[in-house]
Amino acid sequence: MTLYVSYNPYLMKRVLVVLCYLLFYPFDSYGQFSPGIHNYSLAEYNAGNQNWDVTRAENGKVYVANNSGLLEYNGIDWKFHQLPNKTTIRSVLAYKDLIFTGSFEEFGYWKNDEYGQLTYVSLSDTILEKISSNEEIWQINSYKDQIVFRSFQNIYVYDFNNIIQITPRSTIISTNVVNGHLLLATLNDGIFSLKDGQLEQFYLDDLLVGTKILAIKQFDDQLLLATALKGCFYLNNNDLIPSNFDIDKNLKQHQLNEFSILDNGDMVFGTIKNGVYLTDANGEMKFHISKENGLINNTVLGQYVSDEGSLWLGLDNGISKVDLNNHNYFFNDLSGKLGAVYDIIKYKGTVYIGSNTGLFRLDEADQPVFIEGSQGQVWNLKEIGGTLFCGHNEGTFLVDGDKLKQISSFTGGWTIKKVPERLNTYIQGTYSGLVKFENTNGKWQVSHLGKTTIPSRFLVFENQYTAWVAHAYKGLYKVRFDKNYDSIISIKNYLDHTFNVRVYDIKNNISFKTNKEWLKYEPLLDSIIPYDLLNEKLGPDSYIISEEYTDRIALRNSEGIISFQSFSNNYEDFTLTDNFFKDRYIVGYENVSKFNDSTYSLNLDNGFMLINTSYNASSQLFKPNIESISLDNHHININSIADDQLSFKHNKNVILEVASPKSTHYFLEYKLSDSDDKWYRMENGKIELSNLRDGSYELSFRAADNSGKTSPMMELNVMVLPPWYKDTLGYLLYICLGILTVVLINILQRKKVEREQRHLRIKLQKEQQKLLREKTFENEKRIVQLKNESLENEIKIKSKQLANNAMALVKKNETLLDIKKELALNRDDFKNYYAYKKLIKKLDHSIEHKDEWKVFEENFNQVHDEFFENLTSRHPKLTPKDLKICAYIKMSLSNKEIAPLMNISVRGVETHRYRLKRKLDLENHISLTDYLLDIK
Repeated sequence: MTLYVSYNPYLMKRVLVVLCYLLFYPFDSYGQFSPGIHNYSLAEYNAGNQNWDVTRAENGKVYVANNSGLLEYNGIDWKFHQLPNKTTIRSVLAYKDLIFTGSFEEFGYWKNDEYGQLTYVSLSDTILEKISSNEEIWQINSYKDQIVFRSFQNIYVYDFNNIIQITPRSTIISTNVVNGHLLLATLNDGIFSLKDGQLEQFYLDDLLVGTKILAIKQFDDQLLLATALKGCFYLNNNDLIPSNFDIDKNLKQHQLNEFSILDNGDMVFGTIKNGVYLTDANGEMKFHISKENGLINNTVLGQYVSDEGSLWLGLDNGISKVDLNNHNYFFNDLSGKLGAVYDIIKYKGTVYIGSNTGLFRLDEADQPVFIEGSQGQVWNLKEIGGTLFCGHNEGTFLVDGDKLKQISSFTGGWTIKKVPERLNTYIQGTYSGLVKFENTNGKWQVSHLGKTTIPSRFLVFENQYTAWVAHAYKGLYKVRFDKNYDSIISIKNYLDHTFNVRVYDIKNNISFKTNKEWLKYEPLLDSIIPYDLLNEKLGPDSYIISEEYTDRIALRNSEGIISFQSFSNNYEDFTLTDNFFKDRYIVGYENVSKFNDSTYSLNLDNGFMLINTSYNASSQLFKPNIESISLDNHHININSIADDQLSFKHNKNVILEVASPKSTHYFLEYKLSDSDDKWYRMENGKIELSNLRDGSYELSFRAADNSGKTSPMMELNVMVLPPWYKDTLGYLLYICLGILTVVLINILQRKKVEREQRHLRIKLQKEQQKLLREKTFENEKRIVQLKNESLENEIKIKSKQLANNAMALVKKNETLLDIKKELALNRDDFKNYYAYKKLIKKLDHSIEHKDEWKVFEENFNQVHDEFFENLTSRHPKLTPKDLKICAYIKMSLSNKEIAPLMNISVRGVETHRYRLKRKLDLENHISLTDYLLDIK
């Protein structure tokens, strides 16, 4: 039996690939460079740390044999499944719609049930008597519509009806399907082939005794044997020949564990100690991918190369995906020595890297070499007149190999630009403003231009003597220089309150990028206006991260997408998504440098990326499909969805899991018909429908990537059934309730009429009683009024009497006073002086009779309701004489009438009234008479 072919269809293709690589790639060796790597840590897939095998199904899902069970990945979300006995799964193979796995004394397959859930079916349970003790299934192959399970002791061939156990004499190291034949590599007895259910010796050589042959592959017109510790061998016409690959020395040192050959002839070697080696068809290393340059772990337990060119690695701690189909490569330095990279330049065949830790160059092995004396922040690397300038935190240096020469001590050399129409004059933007560099007879003269010390990060010349300077943080300035460039003539401030302004010269237009939009300077108006052309072509959220003078510029937008665009038709637009470097941007300081016509470099944290713009790799996006549907946390049969229509009852909580496993670097979006046309991003491929009103909806799904590309839509008609109260039962209930309501209304109406009649009678009775009470009250009120009027009349009469008495008393006193006066005038006519005195005394006694005042006071209080008590309660310091005069005033007696009653003169009454007003604390505008009349 022969397995060899006389002609290899890939030979010429590999030769062309190697030639193209040597001719066009800018480096002599890949060394530290690697393809894009995406690592999945234990925290992401949430299972065991060790991953023993990897496979990819026809539907695009990736399955991983994990220490704790089976992992399933649909491109967005990881799911974990355990065996019934919860043992470690050592091997996995996707075959058609089945997922075969091997474990400890156990093997079988997984299949999606009608609910979209992966369920396990054991095959080993049917041959329990044949399973060896402590046997583990380490490898699974598909062979002629059969599945072959391999342990170290046996192979089990499953033809989907029966299982055949085959036991060789020696330990089985690997099983390999080559050109339709199954070859078994044993530890001590060589290689066997399986034919008609029997093992036949295929090849035996003493060199292979005790050798672990991990893989046997067809290689040109011969076989290639890959061993764990002895390197690779060719097997040709029963001759075993060492391959003498350059990679063999690494394999012998680091122990090969997995081996694959790609369609283009490249080979992938997964090792136990040092990650993965990718070589060309001649075994010469192209890439070494390890923990030093991005791999999450160095021990490769399993590997699988998918059809779209992704290398999946099952590692001792984690899972990694390497994009072999992408022509963009990364320089990664995870040691932290390099730090954040700010600028890169290829100068005289050497790559120089400026970072926040200093200046580095790459040696012949692409290892970073630190240039002594450069420690600190490097901002800018630029070749000027064949000399490499390094703008540094400590100043500006000239770079010559591994040596630095400082020519400027002005700190922070952000950017340096040549002055138009001057041969050897350059202006640099620094922390402290603008600095002039001028080369005179091969010697650089440096001077600060004065006038301003603003931090000048961006600098663009409008003409020979005018430049635009953007402040590092806020503001924009127009600067004019003198003719000799010895000083700054004027500075005009623009956009003073605008942050993060960037200034560019785009097609001879001074252009500005703010946080919101693109602007440009209009010289005729001497003002800054919106730049509609750039807002439309480049986008208001994109800013340039490359030299703007070239015809092809690089931009970064708010989503992290980098695009290369041209203002002419010389280049096609090129888009680069951030799938492998999303968290590695130096935000705000992104920089793309040109290496040659098609290769650019992008600075990143701990390294940089080489971008091959001649190869525009875009994501492959396929129409998504529904993985599972759960209704109130209960899975439903997805096969029951007829004509892409889902129906469920009102007020149910529905969760749909959607995926597009064949798509690469994608996320999912959905849109509901009753909402706006906006697409909403799905989290982990799930959407929850709750609180939807009854009715019909159209739910659309699609896969999308960061570049804006989308897949065909998957549409699902969702019918939310009406609640019972909107269904037939509800309508019957409404009719019954309607009839019952009419009857009740009729009964209630009659009762209401009766009740209203009764209430009306009661109301009339109450109104009659109310009228009687009101009439009675009016009569009583009238009686009281008459009594009050009678009392008032009585008071008036008594007051009249009192006044008359007072007047009579006044008249009497006046008469007595007149008599007294006459007697005094005729005093001498009295012969008896004592008789005269006695008569005068009787007259005085009659005038000042105190009993009369008491009688007057009692009568006065009866008429005026205890006037004196109320007055003394307010003014307790009033004398009896004061009270008398108050009473007389209350009776409306004049001063002339009061004087004889008080036995004083009218002038005395006036004086007494004045003093009384002061005792009562009355203000001038208040009348004493009015005040006393108000006292009741």
